[in-house]
Amino acid sequence: MNSFVKTKGKGLQAIWPFNWNRRQRALLVLGSVVLLLLSVVVGSFLLIDERIASNLVNRNLGPSLLHPFGTDWLGRDMFTRTIKGLTLSISVGLAAASISVVIALVLGMMAATMGKVVDSLISWFVDLFLSVPHLVTLLLISFALGGGVKGVVIGVALTHWPSLTRVIRAEVMQLRSSEYVDISRKMGKSRWYIGRKHLLPHIAPQLLVGLFLLFPHAILHEAAITFLGMGLSPHQPAIGIILSESMRYLSTEMWWLAIFPGLSLLIIVRSFDIIGENLRAMLDPRQAHE
Repeated sequence: MNSFVKTKGKGLQAIWPFNWNRRQRALLVLGSVVLLLLSVVVGSFLLIDERIASNLVNRNLGPSLLHPFGTDWLGRDMFTRTIKGLTLSISVGLAAASISVVIALVLGMMAATMGKVVDSLISWFVDLFLSVPHLVTLLLISFALGGGVKGVVIGVALTHWPSLTRVIRAEVMQLRSSEYVDISRKMGKSRWYIGRKHLLPHIAPQLLVGLFLLFPHAILHEAAITFLGMGLSPHQPAIGIILSESMRYLSTEMWWLAIFPGLSLLIIVRSFDIIGENLRAMLDPRQAHE
């Protein structure tokens, strides 16, 4: 009988009945969470749009087998609206987080390789963006761009790069002093060659982990500004729109309008946190065999 092994990472907090190392446990959890996210995305395409069309005959119905999350004041199926809203949030978060990672990569590499003047200027920009609350800057950018998907994506992307920029800068600064980079430099290799062959492969894991750790922030901030009316269009089934509309009906005991979409959003956000944590565990050789 296998002995019980206690996990030490944040991804698995229970007692594990198999004698697996941390990388194997992380891979199992990672696969399970990815399967959950894929089921949400695929489910949004399988659910027909007629279920989110107005149907006054089915208005204000509580949770049931036919309508697991109930229906709203227009008879729209809340389960369908929630799944499609989560898919929209995931797509917005993916676009915004990807742009943020690219910005962080470019600025981090520039700060570490282009001298003290550029380094000081980029560090000043990082400190400037970190000194202002994300939500305030995000609201201003989204409002200036007229809201919508474009405004939200650009706003989230331009406010979530500073922390990752610092990580990349520190990593590149450390790699620059390594022997193989010094040898390539003495052999006359260009900065482009050194960056492409030596630096990028080593910081790729940090970029991947950073991408998934930026996802929860991007999704939550998208939902927040949409809830405040500065984000996505009210005609789109976004989670922020659903939560904003449901606030007017909580006093009428229609609790399912906010509870189920809110819990679903938290589950998706936590799922991306788990992916980032377990990717970090898998890519860190010091923790892989714990």
